[in-house]
Amino acid sequence: MNITAEMVKNLREMTGAGMMDCKKALVETNGDMDKAVDYLREKGISKAAKKADRIAAEGLSNIFIDGNKAVVLEVNSETDFVAKNAEFQELVEKIGKTILNSDVKSVEDALNLTVDGSTNDLIVAATAKIGEKLSLRRFELITKKDDEVFGTYLHMGGKISSLIVLKGGNESVAKDIAMQSAAMKPSYVSRDEVPSSEVEHERSVLTSQAIEEGKKPEFVDKIIEGRLSKYFEEVCLVDQAFVKDSGLTVKAYLSQNNAEVILMIRYEVGEGMEKRNDNFAEEVMSQIK
Repeated sequence: MNITAEMVKNLREMTGAGMMDCKKALVETNGDMDKAVDYLREKGISKAAKKADRIAAEGLSNIFIDGNKAVVLEVNSETDFVAKNAEFQELVEKIGKTILNSDVKSVEDALNLTVDGSTNDLIVAATAKIGEKLSLRRFELITKKDDEVFGTYLHMGGKISSLIVLKGGNESVAKDIAMQSAAMKPSYVSRDEVPSSEVEHERSVLTSQAIEEGKKPEFVDKIIEGRLSKYFEEVCLVDQAFVKDSGLTVKAYLSQNNAEVILMIRYEVGEGMEKRNDNFAEEVMSQIK
């Protein structure tokens, strides 16, 4: 397979490894990006615990609450400039509150909701006015119980939105946990949620890594368990060090407040989407030729 400079560049951005190491990894894995990440980790060249998300589309995420109902949503634009536009922000609010007052389950259903026409008509009209492609990418509509508490946190004006549902505790504790989620980017609430396939994959990579480092066979299992524990501390919310007091885990902080996390939703705008690779200078030159 032909290994392109773009593939090497992408792998380098994902892992922080050197250019030649990235090229070798891609050659060894026949261009498979995921396997190349694992290859670099096993060789000890990449210390990344997981593949980095390639943040792409711009836009905003936001959270709207009414009583026991809440909605988290993400609406995308092509540029950050438009995401800061008051009209775009008003569009996000109108879509969010319309979804909140419904019981829709999918984006397709949301686009058929009626408000000044349909949500889709709103987006089409805003697209024509603003001059960029806009889209409702995703949302989650949540209903909590009376004895549960919502906690919310928006970072960078909505580039990251975090919604937490606690049983016990109070709104202040719930907000602290939402802030933790926004800042530390956990993938799961607890170890019980981590798929066994993901754990086994991590164990396999750590085993190869330990062997590559020349660790004695009799110590490998203990080393792997220690590193797996570190892995869980990174990806599981309750195992993380609490951001407001690093002497506590999140689990300990929750226990102090007789609280339990029922649900965590964290949106980061554009996560998992391909990034625009515009060259502004080239674009300007093309306009004046």
